[in-house]
Amino acid sequence: MTVQEAVKAARDRGAHPHVLRGEAVTTRHEAMEAIAAALSFPEWFGHNLDALYDSLTDLSWLPPGEHVLIWPRPAELARNDPRGHDSVSAVLEDAVRRTAELGDRVLTVVRTD
Repeated sequence: MTVQEAVKAARDRGAHPHVLRGEAVTTRHEAMEAIAAALSFPEWFGHNLDALYDSLTDLSWLPPGEHVLIWPRPAELARNDPRGHDSVSAVLEDAVRRTAELGDRVLTVVRTD
């Protein structure tokens, strides 16, 4: 699936697409910054994995509904920072599960090539 296809699929089902700029993401820190930028995190974002989880499961500054985080080329991070990739991926998976339980602002993550 391409980024454009993922954006269209999100919009077609009434979700809010947010595209992470994947070309520049080669470290855990860059991934967190890109996610924060894509989802317009507030300035109080703490720039660590706990803060990433807290922000991903809050999203109160965004409208209710499904928010689709589209991550192009996640393999760039996996290749350059495997531990960073695994830790960010684990936080994303936990946040997806938690927001599905909460139901107000649901996070979905789509990884594209």
